[in-house]
Amino acid sequence: MTASSLDSFAAALPIPVLLIDPSERIAAANPPALRLLGGAQVGRHYIAALRQPALLDAVEACLRDGTGARARYLGREGSRDTAWTVTAGAVALPRGRGVALSFEDITAVEEAEEMRRDFVANVSHELRTPITALSGFIETLRGPARDDEAARERFLSIMQRETERLSRLVSDLLSLGRVEQAERLRPTGEVDLSALAAQVAAFLEPVAAHDRVVIRLELPNTPVTVPGDEEQLRQVLTNLLGNAIKYGGADREVTLTLGAPDRHRELRGPGVRLDVADQGEGIAAHHIPRLTERFYRVDAHRSRAVGGTGLGLAIVKHIVNRHRGRLRIESAPGQGSRFSVILPANAPLPHGHPR
Repeated sequence: MTASSLDSFAAALPIPVLLIDPSERIAAANPPALRLLGGAQVGRHYIAALRQPALLDAVEACLRDGTGARARYLGREGSRDTAWTVTAGAVALPRGRGVALSFEDITAVEEAEEMRRDFVANVSHELRTPITALSGFIETLRGPARDDEAARERFLSIMQRETERLSRLVSDLLSLGRVEQAERLRPTGEVDLSALAAQVAAFLEPVAAHDRVVIRLELPNTPVTVPGDEEQLRQVLTNLLGNAIKYGGADREVTLTLGAPDRHRELRGPGVRLDVADQGEGIAAHHIPRLTERFYRVDAHRSRAVGGTGLGLAIVKHIVNRHRGRLRIESAPGQGSRFSVILPANAPLPHGHPR
């Protein structure tokens, strides 16, 4: 096979591929390989081009005795680290044995595995705390506090609170699983978002009153219909309004605003915007991109104290994604927070409105 045909063959492949000749120099490399390794690699000794010990060992073994091998290669694409599985195989060339290397991108697989490990670790941590507390109180009630009525009542109250926390966590985990499973399926129902917002606000009014928070509604007088799953959109409203009540602070207002159908640049078409704003302490900018991560908390202690599981905004994000909408978060320390959901609308835009 000539050098020209080697180059043509390698260039036709979509994955990074390079060929090392019997003189241990790179004889051919296709464009994806040159992007991964850097340009001007053809003609260089493979040690200078590849560098990473595990991969060098695989090439050396294949050149020596023709034994195929696999190795891991770590690359970088812009600011992102990448991981590759490299397969080395012997190739018969006119001047002796060469080695063909093909690179398989496993970055997404490793990121998914890392997310799974983090999720399991977070769930284990969240479960361990209330379970440890319950176990300790049970032991105390069966021992030193067996006949202490005041201690028994206090411990039972704490145990009930921890049990409720466990129940909320399990419920949110199940809800998150269901939402993720259905995320690719577009909802087929129709929901009057104005009526639903009023219902959720009425449902949470006792919670707001207990926390000395006033809920102010700014809703259109006419129905605002969106394609959606009513129960999931109820979850979105309950989570956002509930968070605003919890974290907005006592003796303050929480405002729930629903706009009329309008053209939204984010959707490239008609949509409606729902805003939940509080007058709380606000959130520093570096926290905002991570708020929808599972179990991410700005203030973990405060979140647990008010009954948060760390999953509410992750559930909101997946539901909004399923409805082909957008979630926007605006906040700054000392200026409160605004959570906005923009959803595609069923209703036509007003007459004469530009599309």
